Amino acid sequence: MTSTTKVLTAHVPLPLADKVDQVASRLERSRGWIIKQALSAWIAQEEERDRLTQEALADVDAGHVIDHQTVQAWAESLGTDRPLPVPR
Repeated sequence: MTSTTKVLTAHVPLPLADKVDQVASRLERSRGWIIKQALSAWIAQEEERDRLTQEALADVDAGHVIDHQTVQAWAESLGTDRPLPVPR
């Protein structure tokens, strides 16, 4: 089964293009394969970042927050002999 593809074009700085070529050579893969792997990983990272952001915003909307003073007191206690427990 073949998948439908689309050609994307991007101008990249020469040092970055050289690094892509070096990795492709080292892994004995094509430049296109390297670019697909990198782009897939970046998209997955951005999707996870968006998911976590949406989750955090939902927590805020639900009132699941810790006030600034509590967090600051906890952070300031970390270098002491009696650190406070992590705020929940």
